[in-house]
Amino acid sequence: MALEDAKSEVDTAFTRKGLRGYAFENAFGGATSFLRRTYTKDLTGVDLAITGVPFDQAVTHRTGTRFGPRAIREASSLQPYDPPYGWPTNPLEEMAVIDYGDLAFDYAKVSDFPAALTAHIRTILAAGAGTITLGGDHYITFPILKAYAEKFGPLGVIHFDAHSDLWPDDDLSRIDHGTMLYKAVKTGLVDPGRSVQIGIRTTTEDYLGVHVIDAREVHEKGVAAAVAKAKDIVGDDPCYVTFDIDCLDPSAAPGTGTPVWGGLHAWQAAAALRDLAGINMVGGDIVEVSPPYDTTGATAIAGAHVAYELICLYHWAKTQR
Repeated sequence: MALEDAKSEVDTAFTRKGLRGYAFENAFGGATSFLRRTYTKDLTGVDLAITGVPFDQAVTHRTGTRFGPRAIREASSLQPYDPPYGWPTNPLEEMAVIDYGDLAFDYAKVSDFPAALTAHIRTILAAGAGTITLGGDHYITFPILKAYAEKFGPLGVIHFDAHSDLWPDDDLSRIDHGTMLYKAVKTGLVDPGRSVQIGIRTTTEDYLGVHVIDAREVHEKGVAAAVAKAKDIVGDDPCYVTFDIDCLDPSAAPGTGTPVWGGLHAWQAAAALRDLAGINMVGGDIVEVSPPYDTTGATAIAGAHVAYELICLYHWAKTQR
């Protein structure tokens, strides 16, 4: 969409006549849909739906990630003007990408939340679209993976995080962001042999067969080596990418509930996501952005960049399928 068109079509999140193209509008005004995509619940012809899950009732420490989807969307208003740097692809021009809005749920009925989220994602997948989800705490990945495994079978996972989320917990009724991957592996949603964690720097006694590339290995051996190893692990089968913002060092992303020093630098995360091009990514999420702990907005900006890179990864995979 040209600049002159934007002047006559104020707020393209509502007035865009198609689902493709850039939004040449003031970054400081207008709707805060992700990348100024069209807000719609109509999945007809949609390739990829961005959706928010403002849930943080599974955290072990500081709450606040319920505000993550809104903050990530607002931060993304800085980005929707040009093709993404470093990619031989132009997803906003070549794919129909929408903002599907947030999951609606009753915050006072926490036990109902997992099924509601699985149904939400299932609806989008049934329409033939993929999802990039804005969290929310990391528990949300478990109900999302349920919907994906229904469609694709056990998935490989690329998991960026400071924590393994593999704390032992065989009570499926417990809702805990530290046990997300444990439950996903134990219930057969995830194939640990085709899964890898990047950026880990906390202790876990049993990784359940999931491969680990800790933060120190990334720092010492380099991003290229880490990505090559990750690609070899996940292979060509369908995989899901989940990115906990605390994978980044707190100096780059202080706005999160459980920050851990020694994390990836922003440039390392950017390079890793771009170099993962070629994986068979079927969906992804960015979680644990907690705006109350970062008055600068830098963490939300990082989260918006991660989400855009996930869109690019999804589009690149789609062109190869």
